[in-house]
Amino acid sequence: MQRVSARRRITAPLTALCAALALTATLTATLTTVLTGPASATPPGIPSAATAASQLASLTVAAEANAGSYNRDLFPHWITISGSCDTRETVLKRDGSGVVTNSSCAATSGSWFSPYDGATWTLASDVDIDHMVPLSEAWKSGANSWTTARRQQFANDLSSPQLWAVTDNVNQSKGDKDPAAWKPSRTSFHCTYARAWIAVKYKYSLKLQSAEKSALNTMLGTC
Repeated sequence: MQRVSARRRITAPLTALCAALALTATLTATLTTVLTGPASATPPGIPSAATAASQLASLTVAAEANAGSYNRDLFPHWITISGSCDTRETVLKRDGSGVVTNSSCAATSGSWFSPYDGATWTLASDVDIDHMVPLSEAWKSGANSWTTARRQQFANDLSSPQLWAVTDNVNQSKGDKDPAAWKPSRTSFHCTYARAWIAVKYKYSLKLQSAEKSALNTMLGTC
């Protein structure tokens, strides 16, 4: 009778166990994707719900003003970030998957998951870069008193959750509306949306309206 070494008697069950654990991990990852949708890059600087609630409480509530003097050109964008890449192209590369660019930094292939509506796109032309807090909203909330340099920073801010790659017509539907007038159709994203909106307003000391604050508090309640 062939004798089996003690090492082989121990190694075989361990190998089987490792294989089972690997299979479990794969199934878990697959199930997570099915339930929650594809993974997507997340802009930096999104606070926790508790921090966002504290920031929201500290913001000044006031009526909007200076709407008639708003001009999009007062917020210079998109600016060059690195080499031939401007802000839009930088966000497309940051938030996309498998993004390939040409010598001019234009995305020629890749895929982009829009967290606002849950759609995935494979053409960069179907994707807009949304300003979480719209430029017009910022102007009416205090940016009218900023320098041009400050407005340029706001419009191209890669260090906060201000810029998002999303479905183009969804971005156009949002327009310059605040959360009291518009929310993402994907309700599971409301918590993140509110936290990001608050973070941007807090970073730039922008005012907000009473209805806007109420809507944000409601959205934070889903966290």
